[in-house]
Amino acid sequence: MTAHTPDMFGWTPAQGDLFGDAAPASTASQVDPDEVRGRLHGMLAQVRAAEKRSPWPPETSRLNQLIFPPMANWLPAEERDQLRFEFETELKRLNVAA
Repeated sequence: MTAHTPDMFGWTPAQGDLFGDAAPASTASQVDPDEVRGRLHGMLAQVRAAEKRSPWPPETSRLNQLIFPPMANWLPAEERDQLRFEFETELKRLNVAA
């Protein structure tokens, strides 16, 4: 049924479909593994450089704990697992791990 066709009760929508009959556009963007790798290594370097506490405020620490593992999914499995392990190890060293 199109936006201009009445339903079985004769009702026609006041406004048509926002996108009409157009095919949905792809919203997925290409992820550059090198960019992801750089960001993860940057986060890891910051936490390694910290001596006694997290290098970030508590909210940022929690956010980084949440986003680091899924960001690593864009990398090959062996590299992903190693980076996750190293990040978690450093957080535990600083008593930041959740």
